Amino acid sequence: MFSRRKAATDKQISGDAAEAAALAHLLRHGLSLVERNYRVARGPHARGGEVDLILREPGGTLVFVEVRARADGRHGGAAASVGAAKQARLVHAARHYLLRFAAPPPCRFDVVAIDGGELHWLRGAFDAT
Repeated sequence: MFSRRKAATDKQISGDAAEAAALAHLLRHGLSLVERNYRVARGPHARGGEVDLILREPGGTLVFVEVRARADGRHGGAAASVGAAKQARLVHAARHYLLRFAAPPPCRFDVVAIDGGELHWLRGAFDAT
């Protein structure tokens, strides 16, 4: 029998590569991977939410990471593309994830922005307000 898997698009391939680069960078800095591509089907927006990477710092802080990549820094670059609507979807997914804890650990939202191959790790990029 033949598998009917959809072929990955160029955007998916580059997104996967950006996530892999971000994960490698964060692991080198002492964080440990908890989960990758955590998805929530529905939320405050029809699209629900997804967290690219969930990691834990050695001190216990849970870090929800959005990875964005752009070919260059035009139009504000990768970091600028994480607007209010995207932040709301990330916060929604993170809150859903945290429901599994009786006492949630300290948390923060980071962005790993890759512009033209240059990686920037923005710790505490936004708050869950």
